Amino acid sequence: MLENLKKFNIILASNSPRRKQLLSDLGVDYVVRTLPDVDESYPDSLVGEEIPAYISQTKAEAYRKTMHPDELIITADTIVWLDGKVLGKPANREEACAMLHELSGKEHEVFTGVSLTTCSWQRTFTAATGVTFATLSKEEIEYYVDTYSPLDKAGSYGIQEWIGFIGVQGIRGSYFNVMGLPIQRLYRELVKL
Repeated sequence: MLENLKKFNIILASNSPRRKQLLSDLGVDYVVRTLPDVDESYPDSLVGEEIPAYISQTKAEAYRKTMHPDELIITADTIVWLDGKVLGKPANREEACAMLHELSGKEHEVFTGVSLTTCSWQRTFTAATGVTFATLSKEEIEYYVDTYSPLDKAGSYGIQEWIGFIGVQGIRGSYFNVMGLPIQRLYRELVKL
């Protein structure tokens, strides 16, 4: 499958182990290329799914000046959206615990924006997944934060980890989107190239 991609050198612009695993499991040959200090800020006027789409495009633009004509760069950004605000990556243990407390007993949305970029064109899409958390105890939250590594994850959690096993009551949409890459949608977009 995806024989049409042979005309490209695929670049994954991400250090995320989850994105690397998902793209590898899809059977895509790629190399990782990351740039330090790519600006991930966004205008205050953006809301919800507009935010990760904008950031994925901004990440792609950082690579444009060094791209070769045969390269296809995949950039992505994932946010957790709860009650009209973004829960990004926590700065420290306390912030991680506070985010998980906010998510406890509620439904939130996970938005991932993905940009497919060459020297001559760019396609961007966003996937949305609803996630419902059970009510989590203080002890469960602290155990997760102290035992796992939530500081590199939007919303302070990885659905594929312990907290997902015991805390996620329901999902509406793509599970893999919550991991950080809506792989089913990405596959459909890659088939069209």
